Amino acid sequence: MRAGSSSKSTVYAALIGNALVAATKVGAALWTGSASMMSEAIHSGVDTTNEILLLYGYRRAGRLPDEVHPLGYGRELYFWSFIVALLIFALGSGVSLYQGIARVLKPEPIEDPLVSFVVLGLSFVFEGATWLIAWRRFRSENKGYGYYEAFIRSKDPPAFMVLFEDSAALVGIIIAGSATAAAVWFVQPAWDGAGSILIGILLAIASIALARESKSLLIGEPAHSGLARSILEIARRSPCVLRANGLITVQLSPTEVVAALSIEFADDKRADDIERAVIAIETEVRKRHPSVAALFVKPQTHARYHAARKSRFGKLAR
Repeated sequence: MRAGSSSKSTVYAALIGNALVAATKVGAALWTGSASMMSEAIHSGVDTTNEILLLYGYRRAGRLPDEVHPLGYGRELYFWSFIVALLIFALGSGVSLYQGIARVLKPEPIEDPLVSFVVLGLSFVFEGATWLIAWRRFRSENKGYGYYEAFIRSKDPPAFMVLFEDSAALVGIIIAGSATAAAVWFVQPAWDGAGSILIGILLAIASIALARESKSLLIGEPAHSGLARSILEIARRSPCVLRANGLITVQLSPTEVVAALSIEFADDKRADDIERAVIAIETEVRKRHPSVAALFVKPQTHARYHAARKSRFGKLAR
């Protein structure tokens, strides 16, 4: 898989930022005894682990095809992205909820809250810097689309995962700061536990959204419709092609697609004419769309194509 360097650089930036922030938050949590700060420390620790797993996924997905996996290992990145989403839920959300509920049931005062505010402020700056890097890259690759639509269209989990993680981190810092301030101002330590619970709920929502999209990519999503239209247009321009019936595409990785093309060739064409036409179509497709890792061409009449399509989707519907 030819992973984009910009994707990796975004993950590396998030890894460095989260590692520094996590270490700082752990120290502050141990010093002050704040449940909200400890939840934030766990959050940053989980995010750091997630970045490591995403980079590992990039490495595994970059292996060359072999006899066992003739289409390559690109989907390993989608697998590890799904694991990351589960970790956010199990570790980030679960531990934060447990910590918050325990602190609400048994409140403990926050010691030296000024340390918490200083650490949270610095963390907001660091997280904001990595968020800005992820946001600029995400928007540059999804121009003309809204935030939600861009998230659904994206075929690159690390890109939107880093952005989601950093967004959740910024909101979590605001929650932790507000909960700490409320606990100190009203002299009610239970507010600190409530902040931890809210952070846990926030992470649960983020993890569910990320897991849903990663699962969809892991199962197999089609490539963007523009790619399919372009391939069909290339096929239709071939002098041997009577009709380009349709195309099935599946995203193998952020930068790789496999496509199956149904074509009805002219009846008067010989086998060698059809072979040359297929080679010409493959060459043009590879030239215009390097992301197409494999193109399979099936000679098929228009009637049989639609009959097979109707039968296939009819079975799926039942």
